[in-house]
Amino acid sequence: MSAARTGTGSDTAAGAAGIDRRHFLGTVAAGAAASAGAALLTVGDAAPAQARHRSAPRPRATRPLYLGTYTSIAGGGTGVGLGSYDAASGQITATGVVTGVADPSYLALAPNGRTLYAVDEQEQGAVTALALSPDGPPRVLGSRPTGGAGPCHLSVHPGGRWLLSANYLGGSVAVHPIDPDSGALGARTDLVAHSSPPPGPGQDGPHAHQIVTSPDGGHVLAVDLGTDTVYSYRLDESAGKLTRVSYAVLRPGAGPRHLTFHPSGTFAYLANEVDNTVVVCGYDPSTGKLTPGEPQSTGTGAGTSFPAHLLVTEDGGFAFLANRGHNSLTRYAVEAGGARLRLLDTVPVGGDFPRQIAFSPDQRLLFAANQKSGSVTVFSVDAGSGALESTGQPFAAPVPVCVLPL
Repeated sequence: MSAARTGTGSDTAAGAAGIDRRHFLGTVAAGAAASAGAALLTVGDAAPAQARHRSAPRPRATRPLYLGTYTSIAGGGTGVGLGSYDAASGQITATGVVTGVADPSYLALAPNGRTLYAVDEQEQGAVTALALSPDGPPRVLGSRPTGGAGPCHLSVHPGGRWLLSANYLGGSVAVHPIDPDSGALGARTDLVAHSSPPPGPGQDGPHAHQIVTSPDGGHVLAVDLGTDTVYSYRLDESAGKLTRVSYAVLRPGAGPRHLTFHPSGTFAYLANEVDNTVVVCGYDPSTGKLTPGEPQSTGTGAGTSFPAHLLVTEDGGFAFLANRGHNSLTRYAVEAGGARLRLLDTVPVGGDFPRQIAFSPDQRLLFAANQKSGSVTVFSVDAGSGALESTGQPFAAPVPVCVLPL
């Protein structure tokens, strides 16, 4: 791997507001919003009692699914979308919507599965907690300000006690405590602005785009598109404070957006939005140091295609990348124990501007939230080859920017 600029220190200055994210991304009026309604259920095919012992069909397992959207734009949703999907076919059914959550553009589930968290991607950014119930729709527990503008990503620390969020326009990351009983959020315990290195070419300031915990739980990594940098922090789990221990700077103008770890915990893959590349990074769990390698092709041809989101299979065999401009999914074989990505092919996503992708829990299905076409497309994933095959017609949804199948 080539050498990358790294350093240590701590951030102190406040981040500046940046470009209008939604104007850059563009939006298109989407299909009808999910109808208000029923709780998410598991259903089965009925059969006469006397036939069940030998010949009753196996139940059609359905599982819950949640959709993030923008509520403040034309054609957007009215809150967090509720749905269910068939675990075999991938078919999605709308079951309702939770209103009262503004611009919930990214969603994350608590480790115990009882609470859903959403960003409120607005000028006065916030994060919202929703209590989940098997007997009814989610219930809003309340919101807390993030201290920055345009939060676009959040994640729950593996211990379940802290919520981490990234303020895109504010160029900062925030920490909130989680009540262990209710899942509700407490007042913010930390806010760290990305004040150095300086912004990259064409950027007006820092733009924190993701915050995620390393697989071993030892470090928190924040990806900043505006400074071409990935910051590594230690989280004080008693006080909810972040201390920067390292940082890795990508080549100028790369625009890092999203990082995904290999299951080994010693490699990570970084999607660069601006220069249309993917980078394999070495990762040292003991220090939190990330070492980027050489940029690689996304398979989408010349120019930029705004790579968005990366997934890696739990066995570490394959990686998938959503390309918004190319409207495709790139498939990579993961080789050399995670140290190498080999480009296999690109597959049309069947929608416009795939903003985010997600696996079903068993990883037999891959879901893509297509922002501009107002659709969610679903693919079956071949466990042996990683090959993707569309499962059918797209599901209409109002400006879907995040899909979370449980």
